[in-house]
Amino acid sequence: MRIGFGLIGLLLALAIVAMLLKKQSGVLRLATPPAVSSPAVTPASDSPPASPPGAPQAQQLRQQVESLLQQPRPMPED
Repeated sequence: MRIGFGLIGLLLALAIVAMLLKKQSGVLRLATPPAVSSPAVTPASDSPPASPPGAPQAQQLRQQVESLLQQPRPMPED
């Protein structure tokens, strides 16, 4: 009897873990962005390459981080 309850509990725990894994893999599948297809028309060679939409913000963030890293850290007083 004790072995039967242990086996039922083990199978129940396995079923719960399997259900959670299935639910989690479905969330991950929905969260991935679709593949970006290449544009049908390629830009002319004499035009500058187009920058991504978030490039100015990324450049500004990079500059802010670099300026913060250049600042001296306060030394603790002992």
